[in-house]
Amino acid sequence: MSTPILTELNWKNVQETEFEIAILPWGATEAHNYHLPYGTDNYQVERIAARAASLAGEKGAQALVLPTVPFGVNCQQQDIPLTMNLNPSTQALLLEDLVTSVENSGISKMLILNGHGGNDFKQMIREIQASSPVFLCAANWYTMSDPADVFDHSGDHAGELETSMMMYLFPDLVRPLEEAADGFAKQFRIKAMKEKKVWAPRQWTSVTESTGVGNPYLSSVEKGSSFFDAVTTELAHFLVDLSTANIDDMYA
Repeated sequence: MSTPILTELNWKNVQETEFEIAILPWGATEAHNYHLPYGTDNYQVERIAARAASLAGEKGAQALVLPTVPFGVNCQQQDIPLTMNLNPSTQALLLEDLVTSVENSGISKMLILNGHGGNDFKQMIREIQASSPVFLCAANWYTMSDPADVFDHSGDHAGELETSMMMYLFPDLVRPLEEAADGFAKQFRIKAMKEKKVWAPRQWTSVTESTGVGNPYLSSVEKGSSFFDAVTTELAHFLVDLSTANIDDMYA
Protein backbone atom coordinates (compact mmCIF):
# COMPACT_ATOMS: atom_id res chain seq x y z
CA MET A 1 0.00 0.00 0.00
CA SER A 2 1.56 3.29 -1.14
CA THR A 3 -0.10 5.46 1.50
CA PRO A 4 -1.86 4.85 4.83
CA ILE A 5 -4.17 7.84 4.31
CA LEU A 6 -7.76 6.83 3.54
CA THR A 7 -8.61 9.92 1.50
CA GLU A 8 -5.76 9.08 -0.89
CA LEU A 9 -6.78 5.42 -1.38
CA ASN A 10 -9.27 3.98 -3.82
CA TRP A 11 -11.78 1.14 -3.61
CA LYS A 12 -9.30 -1.34 -5.10
CA ASN A 13 -6.69 -0.47 -2.44
CA VAL A 14 -9.23 -0.89 0.32
CA GLN A 15 -10.48 -4.23 -1.01
CA GLU A 16 -6.97 -5.62 -1.19
CA THR A 17 -5.82 -4.53 2.29
CA GLU A 18 -6.74 -6.02 5.65
CA PHE A 19 -6.42 -3.06 7.99
CA GLU A 20 -5.64 -3.82 11.62
CA ILE A 21 -5.91 -0.34 13.13
CA ALA A 22 -7.89 2.78 12.29
CA ILE A 23 -6.33 6.05 13.45
CA LEU A 24 -8.72 8.97 13.90
CA PRO A 25 -6.86 12.28 14.16
CA TRP A 26 -8.93 14.85 16.04
CA GLY A 27 -8.01 18.51 16.17
CA ALA A 28 -9.72 21.89 16.50
CA THR A 29 -10.18 25.18 14.67
CA GLU A 30 -9.21 28.09 16.90
CA ALA A 31 -6.95 31.13 17.15
CA HIS A 32 -3.26 30.48 17.90
CA ASN A 33 -1.67 33.80 18.88
CA TYR A 34 -0.85 36.14 15.99
CA HIS A 35 1.65 33.96 14.16
CA LEU A 36 0.03 30.52 13.77
CA PRO A 37 -3.07 29.59 11.74
CA TYR A 38 -6.46 28.57 13.10
CA GLY A 39 -5.91 25.07 11.73
CA THR A 40 -2.66 24.44 13.64
CA ASP A 41 -4.05 21.51 15.66
CA ASN A 42 -5.38 19.84 12.51
CA TYR A 43 -2.23 20.30 10.45
CA GLN A 44 -0.04 18.84 13.19
CA VAL A 45 -2.13 15.83 14.20
CA GLU A 46 -2.76 14.77 10.60
CA ARG A 47 0.92 14.88 9.66
CA ILE A 48 1.93 13.03 12.82
CA ALA A 49 -0.66 10.30 12.25
CA ALA A 50 0.45 9.81 8.66
CA ARG A 51 4.15 9.60 9.50
CA ALA A 52 3.62 7.22 12.42
CA ALA A 53 1.40 4.96 10.31
CA SER A 54 4.03 4.88 7.57
CA LEU A 55 6.78 3.99 10.04
CA ALA A 56 4.60 1.28 11.55
CA GLY A 57 3.85 -0.01 8.06
CA GLU A 58 7.56 -0.54 7.49
CA LYS A 59 7.39 -2.96 10.44
CA GLY A 60 4.40 -4.79 9.00
CA ALA A 61 1.54 -3.03 10.81
CA GLN A 62 -1.49 -2.13 8.69
CA ALA A 63 -2.67 1.17 10.16
CA LEU A 64 -5.14 3.35 8.29
CA VAL A 65 -5.38 7.11 8.87
CA LEU A 66 -8.96 8.37 8.74
CA PRO A 67 -9.81 11.98 7.82
CA THR A 68 -9.06 14.46 10.58
CA VAL A 69 -12.01 15.79 12.54
CA PRO A 70 -11.24 19.54 12.41
CA PHE A 71 -13.53 20.75 15.20
CA GLY A 72 -12.92 20.34 18.92
CA VAL A 73 -14.28 21.33 22.31
CA ASN A 74 -13.92 25.11 22.59
CA CYS A 75 -16.80 26.00 24.90
CA GLN A 76 -14.81 28.71 26.70
CA GLN A 77 -13.53 30.36 23.51
CA GLN A 78 -16.85 31.32 21.95
CA ASP A 79 -16.15 35.03 22.36
CA ILE A 80 -13.20 34.66 19.95
CA PRO A 81 -14.50 35.07 16.36
CA LEU A 82 -14.58 31.94 14.19
CA THR A 83 -13.57 29.55 16.94
CA MET A 84 -15.50 26.45 15.87
CA ASN A 85 -16.92 24.63 18.88
CA LEU A 86 -18.21 21.09 19.34
CA ASN A 87 -19.89 20.54 22.68
CA PRO A 88 -18.61 17.37 24.39
CA SER A 89 -22.06 15.77 24.02
CA THR A 90 -21.98 16.45 20.26
CA GLN A 91 -18.43 15.15 20.04
CA ALA A 92 -19.48 11.94 21.79
CA LEU A 93 -22.27 11.32 19.27
CA LEU A 94 -19.91 11.94 16.36
CA LEU A 95 -17.32 9.57 17.80
CA GLU A 96 -19.93 6.87 18.32
CA ASP A 97 -20.99 7.08 14.66
CA LEU A 98 -17.39 6.93 13.44
CA VAL A 99 -16.64 3.91 15.64
CA THR A 100 -19.67 2.18 14.11
CA SER A 101 -18.29 2.83 10.62
CA VAL A 102 -14.94 1.34 11.62
CA GLU A 103 -16.71 -1.66 13.16
CA ASN A 104 -18.77 -2.20 10.00
CA SER A 105 -15.54 -2.18 7.98
CA GLY A 106 -14.14 -5.10 9.96
CA ILE A 107 -11.35 -3.17 11.69
CA SER A 108 -10.94 -4.39 15.26
CA LYS A 109 -8.75 -1.64 16.78
CA MET A 110 -9.04 2.13 16.78
CA LEU A 111 -6.82 4.90 18.10
CA ILE A 112 -8.20 8.39 18.60
CA LEU A 113 -5.13 10.60 18.16
CA ASN A 114 -5.83 13.91 19.84
CA GLY A 115 -4.25 17.21 18.87
CA HIS A 116 -6.21 19.67 21.00
CA GLY A 117 -5.99 20.23 24.73
CA GLY A 118 -9.72 20.88 25.09
CA ASN A 119 -10.62 17.40 23.81
CA ASP A 120 -10.98 14.59 26.34
CA PHE A 121 -12.17 11.23 25.06
CA LYS A 122 -11.79 9.04 28.14
CA GLN A 123 -15.40 9.06 29.33
CA MET A 124 -16.70 8.78 25.77
CA ILE A 125 -14.55 5.71 25.19
CA ARG A 126 -15.73 4.13 28.44
CA GLU A 127 -19.34 4.41 27.30
CA ILE A 128 -18.82 3.36 23.68
CA GLN A 129 -16.49 0.47 24.59
CA ALA A 130 -19.24 -1.15 26.67
CA SER A 131 -21.20 -1.92 23.50
CA SER A 132 -18.59 -2.00 20.72
CA PRO A 133 -16.30 -4.91 19.78
CA VAL A 134 -13.72 -2.44 18.44
CA PHE A 135 -10.84 -1.99 20.89
CA LEU A 136 -10.69 1.75 21.58
CA CYS A 137 -7.79 3.81 22.90
CA ALA A 138 -6.71 7.44 22.85
CA ALA A 139 -3.46 9.38 22.94
CA ASN A 140 -2.46 13.03 22.97
CA TRP A 141 0.36 13.24 20.43
CA TYR A 142 2.13 15.99 22.41
CA THR A 143 2.63 13.68 25.41
CA MET A 144 4.00 10.72 23.44
CA SER A 145 7.48 12.10 24.13
CA ASP A 146 8.64 14.39 26.94
CA PRO A 147 8.63 18.01 25.69
CA ALA A 148 11.24 18.90 28.33
CA ASP A 149 13.77 16.87 26.34
CA VAL A 150 13.54 19.38 23.49
CA PHE A 151 11.99 22.67 24.59
CA ASP A 152 12.99 25.32 27.10
CA HIS A 153 9.36 26.25 27.81
CA SER A 154 6.92 24.23 25.71
CA GLY A 155 3.81 26.30 26.54
CA ASP A 156 0.15 25.32 26.51
CA HIS A 157 -1.04 26.89 23.27
CA ALA A 158 0.90 28.45 20.37
CA GLY A 159 4.02 28.46 22.52
CA GLU A 160 7.46 27.05 21.79
CA LEU A 161 6.30 23.48 21.15
CA GLU A 162 3.52 24.20 18.66
CA THR A 163 5.40 27.00 16.98
CA SER A 164 8.50 24.84 16.46
CA MET A 165 6.38 22.01 15.07
CA MET A 166 4.66 24.32 12.61
CA MET A 167 7.97 25.94 11.63
CA TYR A 168 9.22 22.47 10.72
CA LEU A 169 6.08 21.00 9.15
CA PHE A 170 4.36 24.01 7.55
CA PRO A 171 6.80 26.94 7.46
CA ASP A 172 4.75 28.83 4.87
CA LEU A 173 1.89 29.11 7.37
CA VAL A 174 3.97 30.63 10.19
CA ARG A 175 4.25 34.39 10.48
CA PRO A 176 7.57 35.91 11.62
CA LEU A 177 8.09 35.53 15.35
CA GLU A 178 8.42 39.27 15.80
CA GLU A 179 4.70 39.46 14.97
CA ALA A 180 3.81 37.04 17.79
CA ALA A 181 2.78 38.11 21.27
CA ASP A 182 4.79 36.77 24.19
CA GLY A 183 2.04 34.36 25.23
CA PHE A 184 1.66 35.75 28.74
CA ALA A 185 -1.27 34.15 30.53
CA LYS A 186 -2.94 34.95 33.83
CA GLN A 187 -3.25 32.24 36.46
CA PHE A 188 -6.10 31.29 38.76
CA ARG A 189 -6.06 33.29 42.01
CA ILE A 190 -7.04 30.26 44.11
CA LYS A 191 -3.93 28.39 45.26
CA ALA A 192 -5.14 24.82 44.67
CA MET A 193 -6.34 25.70 41.17
CA LYS A 194 -3.11 27.53 40.34
CA GLU A 195 -1.20 24.43 41.44
CA LYS A 196 -3.52 22.27 39.29
CA LYS A 197 -4.76 20.28 42.26
CA VAL A 198 -8.27 21.42 41.35
CA TRP A 199 -9.38 21.78 37.75
CA ALA A 200 -11.80 24.20 36.11
CA PRO A 201 -12.07 25.32 32.48
CA ARG A 202 -10.41 28.63 31.69
CA GLN A 203 -12.31 31.51 30.13
CA TRP A 204 -9.75 32.08 27.42
CA THR A 205 -10.06 35.81 26.82
CA SER A 206 -9.78 36.43 30.57
CA VAL A 207 -6.50 34.51 30.62
CA THR A 208 -4.73 35.79 27.51
CA GLU A 209 -5.06 38.84 25.26
CA SER A 210 -3.34 37.22 22.26
CA THR A 211 -5.06 33.78 22.51
CA GLY A 212 -1.59 32.30 23.02
CA VAL A 213 -0.43 30.65 26.25
CA GLY A 214 3.32 30.16 26.25
CA ASN A 215 6.25 32.15 24.88
CA PRO A 216 7.09 31.22 21.26
CA TYR A 217 10.27 33.26 20.89
CA LEU A 218 12.73 30.37 21.43
CA SER A 219 11.04 28.23 18.77
CA SER A 220 13.09 26.74 15.94
CA VAL A 221 12.85 24.38 13.00
CA GLU A 222 15.44 22.14 14.64
CA LYS A 223 13.37 21.75 17.80
CA GLY A 224 10.28 21.00 15.74
CA SER A 225 12.10 18.37 13.71
CA SER A 226 13.52 16.71 16.81
CA PHE A 227 10.17 16.52 18.59
CA PHE A 228 8.32 15.36 15.48
CA ASP A 229 10.79 12.48 15.08
CA ALA A 230 10.53 11.54 18.75
CA VAL A 231 6.73 11.60 18.79
CA THR A 232 6.21 9.71 15.55
CA THR A 233 8.80 7.09 16.44
CA GLU A 234 7.15 6.44 19.81
CA LEU A 235 3.69 6.36 18.25
CA ALA A 236 4.85 3.97 15.54
CA HIS A 237 6.21 1.58 18.19
CA PHE A 238 2.81 1.62 19.87
CA LEU A 239 1.01 0.92 16.57
CA VAL A 240 3.25 -2.08 15.90
CA ASP A 241 2.56 -3.44 19.39
CA LEU A 242 -1.17 -2.82 19.02
CA SER A 243 -1.30 -4.49 15.62
CA THR A 244 -0.04 -7.78 17.04
CA ALA A 245 -2.00 -7.61 20.30
CA ASN A 246 -4.84 -10.03 20.96
CA ILE A 247 -7.72 -7.85 22.15
CA ASP A 248 -9.21 -10.86 23.94
CA ASP A 249 -6.01 -11.31 25.95
CA MET A 250 -4.75 -7.83 26.80
CA TYR A 251 -3.60 -8.35 30.38
CA ALA A 252 -0.67 -10.20 31.91
